[in-house]
Amino acid sequence: MRVMGLDFGSKTVGVAISDPLGITAQPIEIVRRKSENKLRQTLARLEELIKEYQVTQLVLGLPKNMNNTLGERAEKSLEFKEMLERRTGLPVVMWDERLTTVEANRTLMEGNVRRENRGRYVDAIAAVLILQGYLDCIRTPEAAKLGNEE
Repeated sequence: MRVMGLDFGSKTVGVAISDPLGITAQPIEIVRRKSENKLRQTLARLEELIKEYQVTQLVLGLPKNMNNTLGERAEKSLEFKEMLERRTGLPVVMWDERLTTVEANRTLMEGNVRRENRGRYVDAIAAVLILQGYLDCIRTPEAAKLGNEE
């Protein structure tokens, strides 16, 4: 069982993949596009990665507001979820991604990655944090009862 984690942004999609046992998440790529609405090549690349890694499920970050409401970015993520499900036929779980970008930047700072280089990695690290949070939750029965899914 391989699960793919996605951090969907306005011009990038950070991509992470689980190990075959579904225990750990690793970054694999950042898919970049020139315009926010140009998703055909992004979806095609994700399909290639899904085949390559034999993915059975997708986890997509849901950027909720701090007060737990859904804003414009969250609505775009929900639209992207529908596209992914139609295009891949795989189930897509929405996962609360609040503060993952902040945590990703902090992780890169602690790893002494220079400020000008952090942009190259932050989306992939955010995807790892989204996916790892999901993997940890499904392995812990008590956490699964809390139901982070939308």
